[in-house]
Order: sequence, then C-alpha cells, then structure tokens
Amino acid sequence: MPADFPDISSLVRAYFKAFDERNREATKALLADEFRFTSSFDDAIDRAAFFERCWPYGDAHKNHSIERIVPDGDTAFVTYLLTRKDGSASRNTEYFAARNGKLTRIDVYFGANYVHGEFVPEG
Repeated sequence: MPADFPDISSLVRAYFKAFDERNREATKALLADEFRFTSSFDDAIDRAAFFERCWPYGDAHKNHSIERIVPDGDTAFVTYLLTRKDGSASRNTEYFAARNGKLTRIDVYFGANYVHGEFVPEG
C-alpha cells in the first residue's frame, strides 16, 4: 500500500470517513478505475454506476460505526453499524479488496435492521 494508506484498514477507514462526510471527490479518489461494487441489488457495477445508483442513498445516513476489521493482505472483511438520520440502523458486513492504495472491489452483505435499537424483521 502507498504511504497514504499503509494497510487495508487505513484505506477502509478513509473510505467510510469520506462517504459519511458526503465527500464525493475524496471517495472517488479512493476507488480504482477498475472498481466494482456488488450487493443483493447490484452485480459488479462500475464506479460510474456506483455513484449513480448507490451514492444518493448515503444522504439518508448519519454514520457508519466500524465494529471490526479483519484484514488479510490487500483484502478485509468489515462489520459496521450503519445509523440513519431517521433513527433506524442496520448491521452489515462488507468485503473490501485493494491494489496500489485504491479500492478495487466492495461486496456488501446486508444484515439485520433496527429501529431505535429494536430488531425489525424484513417484509
């Protein structure tokens, strides 16, 4: 990893900081040209599609509280609690991959939803 991000954990923390601050340019700078994003809604979409489809959802977010980062070289699993401005929250895990100090892949695995700390089942 380059000096700006000596390890994957530093890069992941920078990504969540930029995303939470709604700093689109800083977020773009952290994503490699070949970046791909996958979730249960998106199948390996590129950077442009990520900013078109996923970025707007961040406006409803308050913050991501990282609970654990499990690094393995240039990859890591990250579990966080996402708190939204309406008081609801969800706990998710994401898989991050990087090369040369930029994120090349994020895969999202959605978890449970909560409203004011109480579990809310899907559907």
